[in-house]
Amino acid sequence: MSEHSLISALEPRLLWQSFVSLNEVPRPSKKEERVIVFMLDFAKSLGLAVDQDAVGNIRILKPATAGMESSPVLTLQSHLDMVHQKNKETVFDFNTQGIQMFLEGDWVKAKGTTLGADNGIGVAAIMALLQSTDIPHGPLEALFTVDEETGMTGAKGLAENWLSGKYLLNLDTEDDDEISMGCAGGIDITISASFDTVALGIDLVPFQLKIAGLQGGHSGMDIHKGFGNANLIANDLLASFSEKFSVQLVSINGGSLRNAIPRESILSFVVPKSQRASLEAFAAVQIHEAIKAFAEVEQDLNILLTANDTTDHMGLSVSDTLSLCKHIKGVHHGVYQWSASVPDLVETSNNVARITLSKGLVEIACLCRSAVERAKMDLAHKIKDGFDSEVFEVKFSGDYPGWAPNVNSELLKTASGLYESMFQETPRVVACHAGLECGLLGAHYPEMDMVSFGPNIRGAHSPDEKVSVTSVQKFWSYLCQLLTQIS
Repeated sequence: MSEHSLISALEPRLLWQSFVSLNEVPRPSKKEERVIVFMLDFAKSLGLAVDQDAVGNIRILKPATAGMESSPVLTLQSHLDMVHQKNKETVFDFNTQGIQMFLEGDWVKAKGTTLGADNGIGVAAIMALLQSTDIPHGPLEALFTVDEETGMTGAKGLAENWLSGKYLLNLDTEDDDEISMGCAGGIDITISASFDTVALGIDLVPFQLKIAGLQGGHSGMDIHKGFGNANLIANDLLASFSEKFSVQLVSINGGSLRNAIPRESILSFVVPKSQRASLEAFAAVQIHEAIKAFAEVEQDLNILLTANDTTDHMGLSVSDTLSLCKHIKGVHHGVYQWSASVPDLVETSNNVARITLSKGLVEIACLCRSAVERAKMDLAHKIKDGFDSEVFEVKFSGDYPGWAPNVNSELLKTASGLYESMFQETPRVVACHAGLECGLLGAHYPEMDMVSFGPNIRGAHSPDEKVSVTSVQKFWSYLCQLLTQIS
């Protein structure tokens, strides 16, 4: 039996079969055309009413089961796109291939890529409810949004006066003992510059510095865990080299998506041949110290410095190399401020997500998050002010609001009470540091009462992403029972 057949046979079958089918469809953020067609065809195959708004969001309606016609309309919401990350050695095309999954103990994983459980499990759960014939529920309104991961443009552009739900269940969190009632907002920061390049002489030795093996992870949910950032480790090493030797930077390729903590980075630079031996000896000590500094949290960190051939004939000057390193070193990464009102909740953070340099053109991409609008913008402007405005251009984009917690939520009380009765324990009612769509959805529909929950997903936004089978079963049983409690 194939791995996908094994996964399709798991319970609840409708959910896992839907997840397998969904993961056969390429669904990069901003390239959701195929998955939109997939969802439209899915609704039509069930004979359910379906429509689409101007930005591509899908709405599917299912009437109430017998005896629950008087229940209020319930909106079920998840996003169709997924984060696309893969290990460097993995040969895979996210634009044409379906995710290659396998079962390992209690976990469903992917082969060298992200799994898409974020938010595919939520999508699959809603699909299973729409297909079901034996689960009692009131009128259902399924909302599938697009482009959540790279701008939330689906939620931002959601059609006005389109939804009719009194309550909304967002199925996009990653701990099965949590019920979320709030989340952080975010803003993209893009720093760019164009440096003059100089010809590289024949008396120079080219080097490549490669950082790999880091855990990466979600730039909101994992930002407080102290994971290594490949961009910053590489830059710190290069800065230490530049302070002692005549280093000329040639290229940088570090990180990928704004919402993923960078796992890998590759730098190319040159030094005079006369400094080669001294640099290699110095670098060996610095690399050892860098690995030692992350030994407790990054056991697989690999830092490799190699002398290599290069086809590049131009690079930055020694002074511009040192200047760029100092500017990057000054950018805050990680937790900036903890919440004063919610214990152990990150209030404000920044992820230095992507750094590239090619032919003198540099770009640094960050994602700044905060549950407090003022704090978010304070940090964004502090990062901007750290760059010389005569050399660097700093732009803000993709700004989206947080979701303000409502401790008096009727839906929250119902959801919490049901959790306690089903599992004989009190759920953790939290506001999370991820960028859930609820803030934007609430801006469109301010009277809609919302909560968010989901199964245990680990390593989201990284190739280590996995979802627990038993946790999905717990999540599913809770979701189905919650449908009967909403009246």
